[in-house]
Amino acid sequence: MVQDRRVLYVGGLEEEVNRDTLYAAFVPFGEIAEVQIPNDPKTGKTKGFGFVTYAEVEDAAEALFNMDKAELFGRIITVNVARPMLGGKAGKAVWETNADNYFDKPGDKAEVGEHALGS
Repeated sequence: MVQDRRVLYVGGLEEEVNRDTLYAAFVPFGEIAEVQIPNDPKTGKTKGFGFVTYAEVEDAAEALFNMDKAELFGRIITVNVARPMLGGKAGKAVWETNADNYFDKPGDKAEVGEHALGS
């Protein structure tokens, strides 16, 4: 899997930091395409990290240089180029693994078709 150097991992976030706060902290370095802060599905609270995706690799590099080990809401944050998730189910699209063989199992075609049509 290819690493997208436009996507930065931001760790050590304080609970009060939301998408708007993270956007405001990183926008001085360039155009931001997306900001994500995952929540714990059980508690609804943030997991203490987020992702900032820049439109340009150079802008992401500038943000990395300036924001790694910076203070945000009283905490020292860690900024790295995000690595693709390896293994596990979280964030993995169904079509990534064995997509060409998904419908080859007996009986699956009819079941999928019926469910898709709401029958």
